[in-house]
Amino acid sequence: MIWCVEDDASIRDIEVYALKSQGYEAKGFEDGTAFWKAVQSDKPELVILDVMLPGTDGVELLKRMKSSPALSDIPVIMATAKGTEYDKVHSLDIGADDYLVKPFGMMEMLSRVKAVLRRCQPKKPVNVCQIGGLVMNLDEHTVTADGERIQLTYKEYEMLKLFMSRPGMAFTREQLFSLVWGEEYIGDTRTLDMHIRTLRQKLGSYGSLIETVRNVGYRLEAGR
Repeated sequence: MIWCVEDDASIRDIEVYALKSQGYEAKGFEDGTAFWKAVQSDKPELVILDVMLPGTDGVELLKRMKSSPALSDIPVIMATAKGTEYDKVHSLDIGADDYLVKPFGMMEMLSRVKAVLRRCQPKKPVNVCQIGGLVMNLDEHTVTADGERIQLTYKEYEMLKLFMSRPGMAFTREQLFSLVWGEEYIGDTRTLDMHIRTLRQKLGSYGSLIETVRNVGYRLEAGR
């Protein structure tokens, strides 16, 4: 939902119409008092806020929003008729995400709305396993050591993922065969040992983290 706070009814109606025509939910407010009351119980996705409002002006409303923990993350585009460099910089310094100088076209308004929404979208958390400088990005299916990309085979990658997801845990050879090669695989232990050896080599200084557990199998030691 995008809220338009504008005391000029004709401008407010055009803003709301233009936003709705592009698929946005939109709502208009004629003054700061009505807007401030509404925002106490509902949070819009973005606010287009006119500077020159009757009663409480847009600058004061912006200050209140940015000083409120519950409202400070709502992106705000200020609309001002003044257009001087000071007014633009002042709005941005207070916390506005962008500004529009009146008179502005609806295409410009929509373009700025889209740009601000893109910038303010919460970033998707990166799905990684990390031990020191050894980083595995599970979304990108990549491994880096101190920033350098390491090329691994599928089996090497799956083994390292298993080790890094459970650092310190000792895996038997049977478990590694089952979890990496599959339940039906009956492997020669030399095959597993060869994959461990090449994985250690590719990891460089981090290869020593993969320890042999006598009479059991292997584990990744993350405590040193």
